[in-house]
Amino acid sequence: MAKATYKDAGVDLELYADAMARLPRLLRRTHTPRVLPLEGGFAGLFQLDFASALFSRRYQDPVLVACTDGVGTKLKVATAVGVHNTVGIDLVAMSVNDAVCCGAEPLFFLDYIAMPKDDPPLLEQLVEGISAGCIQCDCALLGGETAILPDLYAPGDYDLAGFCVGVVSRESAIDGQSIAAGDVVIGLASTGLHSNGYSLARKIAFEIGEMAADSHVEELGTTLGQAMLTPTRIYARPIRQVLTYYRVKHVVHGIAHITGGGLHENLARIVPEGVEIVIDRGSWPVPPIFRWLERVGDVEPAEMDRVFNMGVGMVLVVRPFYAESIRSQLADMGVDNWLIGRAREGPRGVVWSE
Repeated sequence: MAKATYKDAGVDLELYADAMARLPRLLRRTHTPRVLPLEGGFAGLFQLDFASALFSRRYQDPVLVACTDGVGTKLKVATAVGVHNTVGIDLVAMSVNDAVCCGAEPLFFLDYIAMPKDDPPLLEQLVEGISAGCIQCDCALLGGETAILPDLYAPGDYDLAGFCVGVVSRESAIDGQSIAAGDVVIGLASTGLHSNGYSLARKIAFEIGEMAADSHVEELGTTLGQAMLTPTRIYARPIRQVLTYYRVKHVVHGIAHITGGGLHENLARIVPEGVEIVIDRGSWPVPPIFRWLERVGDVEPAEMDRVFNMGVGMVLVVRPFYAESIRSQLADMGVDNWLIGRAREGPRGVVWSE
C-alpha cells in the first residue's frame, strides 16, 4: 500500500513554497522605516514612534485602536468575474475605515487567507490587492497567514479576513460624545456598494434579474460584475488631513463608517444622549447601482436604507463654523461630499426629515 503524503491530502508543500516566494515584494512596498526587519520571523515588528523629523509622531498618551473584518460574499462576485486583485482593497478598507472613526492613524495590517488548495497565482492576486489598499492608507502590511483547508472550502472558494492596528492620542480620540445640537452632518461619497449587502445584491442580480456577471447594464454604463466589484473607498488619508489641519480641538465631533445597517444604524451608534440627528433625504445623489437593484428586486425603500450605504460611505459630524472648510478640503482630495443633516436636541437617535 502506498504511503500517505500531505499532497495526497490536498496540501502541496512545493506549491505552497512557490506561493510564499511571491509575497515578500508585495509586503515590502508598503513598509516605512517604522517597520523593523525580522527576516524569517513568525511575527512582524513595528516601531510606534521614530527618531526622525519625518516620521516622528511624539504621541501624547497614545491609545492603540484595533479592528477586524472581512469582505463577505463580494468574493463570490470576484470568482464569477475572474478578477481577484481588487477584493484585497475591500479587505483593508473595511477595517481601516473603522479605525479612522476613532481619529486613529492606521499603523499596520495583517491578513488571513483561507483556500481549498495551493494556488500561487491566485494568492499573489489577492495579496496584490491587500498591498494596494495598504498603500492607499499609508499602512504597513506587516504579515499574515495563508491556510490551505481542502475539507472546509469547495474548489474555487476562498475567504479573507483582515486586522488593522492604529494609534491615537487619548485627548484626540473621537467617540461621538461631543456631538451637540447645532452640529452639521457631512456625507462622504461611497464608490458604490462597497462590501455590504452582497447577499441581497447577488440574489437580485443573478437570481431575480437572471443576469450574468458579464451582462452589460445600460443604467450602470458597464457590466454588472464590474459595477459590483468596484473597490470600497478608503477614507484614511482625507480624514487624517482634516483632523490634522485644525489647531482648534474637537472640530470633528463624530465619525461613522456606513456599512451593514445603513446610514441610520451606523450613525446612531455614535450619537450621545439628548441629541437627535436629522438626515435630509435627497440631499445627495444616489448612485445608479442602488436604483437598479431597487427596481429589479422590487425592494422597499426602507429595506434599501437598512442594507446599503446608498451612496454615503462615511459621515462626519462637525462644528458648523468649520463645515464649509472641511467640505472644501475633502473636495480638493477628490472626495465628493454633501451637507446631509444636522443635530438637534431630542431623544437619542437618527431620523429622516419630513
